[in-house]
Amino acid sequence: MLYFWLLMAAFLFIVVTYMAITEGFRKWAFYYVFAGIALLMFIVRRWMIKRMNKHLKHLEDEKQKEQ
Repeated sequence: MLYFWLLMAAFLFIVVTYMAITEGFRKWAFYYVFAGIALLMFIVRRWMIKRMNKHLKHLEDEKQKEQ
């Protein structure tokens, strides 16, 4: 699911750019927001995965210290 958002951001960027070139940027410029949101979802999701892994490692270290 992580790379789904990255692929969606790239796909949306390419499609919106193509449509903007063929039909005009004034009409399609707003749709870059959706590509930006998909990229933001990728970044946030990756950050949360790294954060969760660090937390799990911390819990494992705490558990080993108790033993």
